[in-house]
Amino acid sequence: MEYSLPAWLGALVGAAIAVALYVPTIRILDRHLRAQGVPEAAEQRDDFESRIALVRRLILGVDVAILATLGYWLGRTLGGPPAIH
Repeated sequence: MEYSLPAWLGALVGAAIAVALYVPTIRILDRHLRAQGVPEAAEQRDDFESRIALVRRLILGVDVAILATLGYWLGRTLGGPPAIH
């Protein structure tokens, strides 16, 4: 397996960008979902909150996976040959 410092740095930068994009994305989504109305019953409200939490985790996971992979690929492409074999 070949390791490349530019590739790993690219992945780190991609992950950082994903986290930075996560905050505004979640705020917009949260505002949109809450504007549709929060259920009145406590049980429904708990289910609503748990679904929002699940969506938040999914968005963060997908963002990090995609942007870290893209950063790794860009770092490997632009960084040249691997330093360690």
